[in-house]
Amino acid sequence: MVQLMPKINAGRLLSELRRFAQFGAYRTGVHRPTYSKEDMDSRHWLAQQYEAVGLQAHIDGVGNVFGMPPSERRSLLIGSHAESENHAGWLDGALGVMYGLEIARTFAETPDCAGLAVAPVAWADEEGHYVSMLGSRSFISDIDEAEIDQAVNVHHGLPLRDALNTAGLAGVPRSLLEPKRYVGYLEAHIEQGDSLEASGNRIGVVTSIVGIWQYSIAFCGIQNHAGTTRMAVRKDAGVAAATLAMAIAERFPKVAGPRSVWTTGHISLEPGAPSIIPGRAEMLFQFRDSEIPVLERLDTVLRQLVEETAIRSGCRVEIKRTETGKPWQMDPVFQAAIENAAARHAPGAYVRMPSAASHDAQVVARKLRAAMLFVPSIGGISHHWTENTDDADLVLGCQVLADAAETVLRGESR
Repeated sequence: MVQLMPKINAGRLLSELRRFAQFGAYRTGVHRPTYSKEDMDSRHWLAQQYEAVGLQAHIDGVGNVFGMPPSERRSLLIGSHAESENHAGWLDGALGVMYGLEIARTFAETPDCAGLAVAPVAWADEEGHYVSMLGSRSFISDIDEAEIDQAVNVHHGLPLRDALNTAGLAGVPRSLLEPKRYVGYLEAHIEQGDSLEASGNRIGVVTSIVGIWQYSIAFCGIQNHAGTTRMAVRKDAGVAAATLAMAIAERFPKVAGPRSVWTTGHISLEPGAPSIIPGRAEMLFQFRDSEIPVLERLDTVLRQLVEETAIRSGCRVEIKRTETGKPWQMDPVFQAAIENAAARHAPGAYVRMPSAASHDAQVVARKLRAAMLFVPSIGGISHHWTENTDDADLVLGCQVLADAAETVLRGESR
């Protein structure tokens, strides 16, 4: 008997992606921040679509949307996050969510796949309007009620509890992972960079997700009159911060890994007036890599440069590491399933690569086998309303993920 491979409905996928982008439509992108009316409308719409496929849909206490198969067989989670950054792109997160829905529909329509259990999911607040990766962290029991009580919106200060109440989620229980119910998790995402486009590849098989180490660095000098204080006696905190940024730019390339990146994202001066020597300068700095030894090496060099800058400038310095995200390796069996599917549908146009951005997959991977697939971002643009991907690549990515999902689930059933 010939086994029928799952063939997605390309027209339906593209139509539904554009339908989903109408929730919070902004120019050619979307503005759908977590727990906004637009975000919650999109989540209720998703639940309706899950129900229409024959899944048991529910929205949990932090806004995660689950479509659970009625079968007792272990299911494969497929999804991403539904909210967007402010005034951002239409595919970031939404792509993986809609792939999950389309694959669930395709399997339900394909006789040979009807018994394979796909559970589409839309996580909440991966973008961190309140708590980064809130939905997936909640699912694996990595966040407690105290952290939820303390969380506020990073843009306007609204307490998370108030937002949940307004969204109709107060008192709704959080859904927690029961490992025996799941085979694992697959996520698709736009690359958010230009590596695929620049290399002529159409599918990225994600090998690992980077760790992010972030720092708050403050130089304390002496605030004084900018006209009367001799240069020889100044302790200028602003100059110290700028000197450190330039020292990093010079030194890090010599010790970084081939895919390391680093960014000085913010520098603030106090009091910030043209005629006053800054008495305090604060800077936010972060670097990323997929290898812990590289992260540790960059940390050592950063601390050396901070100390050297403090000595040269005469300023006191405080350095605090505010985030220490571990890199996570994707499951090798799941990677192979994606790679084999890519070889069938895009021969010679796929590549193994690490993810330079964080994703829910690295959270879920702490408890379940997980893997990711990338499709190209036109011009490498993301987190902006001009973000886009060619329709042919959108369709290709979903077909590759559908094939990989079938392989994973058939392997589980044997």
